[in-house]
Order: sequence, then structure tokens, then C-alpha cells
Amino acid sequence: MNGAAIASVRGRRVWDSRGRPTVEAEVALDGGARGRAIAPAGASRGAHEAIDLRDGGTRLGGMNVGAAVANVNGAIAGALAGMDARDQAAVDAALAALDGTPDRSRLGGNATTAVSLAVLHAAAAAAGLPVYRWLAGPGPIRLPLPEIQIFGGGAHAGRRVDVQDFMVMPLGAASFEQALEMTAEVYRAAGELMREAGKLAGVADEGGYWPAFGTNDGALDWLVRAIERAGFTPGDEVAISLDVAASEFGRNGRYRLGLEGRELDSDAMGEMLERWLARYPIVSIEDPLAEDDPDGLVRFTRAVGDRVQVIGDDFLVTSGARVAAAAARGACNAVLVKPNQAGTVTEARAALEAGKRARWGTIVSARSGETEDVSIAHLAVGWDAGQLKVGSFARSERMAKWNECLRIEEAEGANACFAGRTALPQFRAVTTGPT
Repeated sequence: MNGAAIASVRGRRVWDSRGRPTVEAEVALDGGARGRAIAPAGASRGAHEAIDLRDGGTRLGGMNVGAAVANVNGAIAGALAGMDARDQAAVDAALAALDGTPDRSRLGGNATTAVSLAVLHAAAAAAGLPVYRWLAGPGPIRLPLPEIQIFGGGAHAGRRVDVQDFMVMPLGAASFEQALEMTAEVYRAAGELMREAGKLAGVADEGGYWPAFGTNDGALDWLVRAIERAGFTPGDEVAISLDVAASEFGRNGRYRLGLEGRELDSDAMGEMLERWLARYPIVSIEDPLAEDDPDGLVRFTRAVGDRVQVIGDDFLVTSGARVAAAAARGACNAVLVKPNQAGTVTEARAALEAGKRARWGTIVSARSGETEDVSIAHLAVGWDAGQLKVGSFARSERMAKWNECLRIEEAEGANACFAGRTALPQFRAVTTGPT
């Protein structure tokens, strides 16, 4: 008995921010320490990411998680009993071997993600450390540059606009606390503008405003106005970030823009985005082309990658192997890291480290279906990701993560710095040069 051996694993059904069932896991160690975590769920999903196990049928719209919870309480609990929680890689390897599928479809990615994160929390608790410090070890830590949704679209807002996320990044902030205050001003200003113009249709899945815009680039015009009304210089103090989520409306090199009633090929889609980059203060763009359009992603990255962060999400699905392959081809220059896309903490970290080896930007991200769980705030800090994407500046499942980062910054004091604009690869290259 070493105090860190897994004594029990318990699963339960809880509820996410969309009112849908999800899996919570609680891990107890023989020394008395406990860890708890909840699996999130995405609305827009890559074809190659880990699969949530849902019960199907008519109850709860087929979204119930009874089988996944049973797997936690049965096969997973039995397999992990007695394992050392401090050896995250061994625990996660055991989960992967027990599942035996490439997409976690047997046990459920929701089951393995919740358990893997709960083991991480338990190990940190056994060491008497917060999770971020358990991951980072001793020494200074860095708070991430936040990427925060102002307008929601795509699958998060009834496809009212085609682009999924219109976000801001507070490049001029000197601290995480100041970054959130700047964002709060932009969010408030955007709401005022929407109400004044009669363009506010509600709130999207991730807390951003659900706007009634006539075109996709119209949303960009309004976002620039919001930044200016808040008193900031667009592109310098506060810049724009987009999640196009092109896989949601693109197939086989064709892109159907439902809002504008037109269809584009891969080159035309890239050219449209390049015009946006020339016209608006955009510093980051996620999934600009669909996951089944790798050649288009290569062309787009070659065209703009020296001046904008090009993030792979659906294309990379938090896979270290896919990140390495994309880097070799020149597709993307940043990776979005979502633990539940990979299914375990170890696999998610492998994707992030692959991005760092390629000198890419690395962003830890939430999902559209979230909870009060704050694990990703600790992962972003503990892994020194440099960037964190949580959703908007509203709804408690989002604010819980932002507020946790504030607590970390306060607790660390002089031991903490803020990543700021140098978290983006195009600024890092100019500011710091090769390392």
C-alpha cells in the first residue's frame, strides 16, 4: 500500500450544459485521496475522434449513458484496481487495452475520458498539489492567452451563420486578469450593439450571442464595431479569432454556404478566407477547410501561415500521429487539444507535445457540451499550452474555467507570467526567433 494505489472507481450519470446525460467518474486511492472529473461532449465532431457511448433508443433522445456508466463501474473499475494513480501513462494504456478499439467505441470515450481525468485529479490530491502544479512540476508557470467567443454560429446556433465561432483574443493584456476584463468589455459592447440594431436572436450553445446576420462577413463587421465600442484598437489590443468548422458544411472539396446560398470549391473557399484576413484583424483561424480536404489545408497554410495561426481541430482530432503527419505536409501550424477527442489524458498530451515539437501553436479546448469541471484550465497551465479556448464570457460552465485560471494566477503570484500574443506562432517567430 503506497497511498496512491487505486482503491475504487465509481461512475455516475450527470448532466451537461445542454441538459444531456454525460459520465462523471470518481477515483479513490488507498491513502484516502480522491479525484473526480466529468466528460464533455461536442456538437461538431471530427470523423476520427473518440466516440461517446450512448444507449440509443427513444429515452432521452437516445443520449443516455447507462452502458458507459456501467463500464466504469464494472470492467474499468476491475482493470484499474491496485494500479498506481501516479503513473498516468500506465493507467491510460490499461484503459486503451481494455477498450481494444481505435475510437473507444467499446467502453465509450466518455467513460475513458472521465476516468482518466479523475485519476489525474486523484494523483495530484495524493501529492497535496493542485493539478496544474502536479503536471508542471516546480518552477514558474504560464497562464494561457484566452480565445473567447462573442458570436456563436454553425452547429452551436442553429446554423444561423455558417462560421461556428467568432471570437476575440486580448493581445494587449499584460495578465490573465486583464485579459478577462478586456473581453468582458467587448462582450458587453457586442450585446449593446446587437440589441440596438435588433439583431440579437438569443444565446448560442457556448454562451456567445446568437446573432441575426445576413452574411458571414457581416458578423465580422459587427465584431470589429464591438471591439471599437469597448475602447480597444482592433488587431492590436484585441484581435479576432475564427472557428470556421468547415467540415460541417464542406464535403469532397465543395463548400455550401447556406446563409448566403452559394457553393464554393476548395480554392474559392480559401480565397474567400484570405480576403477576410486582408480586411479584418484576424490572427487565428480554425478548421478553415474540411477534414477531408487536406490538400486545401496545405495550400491555405502555405498562403497565410506566416501571418495567421491555422488551427487543426476536426482534421487532427487530438492525435499525436495526425499532428506529426500534418506538420510534415505543411498543413496547419497549430493544434486544438480536446482530451475527449483522444479518450485519455496521456493521448491528449501526446498531441500537444507533437505540436510543440513542430513549433506550432497549442490550444487546450473545451467542448460545446460542458459542465462545471475545470480540468482543462489545469491542463492548459500545467502543460504550458499557451492558449485556452473555453467558449464565451457567459454561462457558468464556461466561467468556471476562466475563474479557475484567475485563481491559479493569484495563487502563483510572481511565479506566474501571461503568455500573451507570443503564444501565437506568427508572433512568437518574430518576437523570440528560433530556440
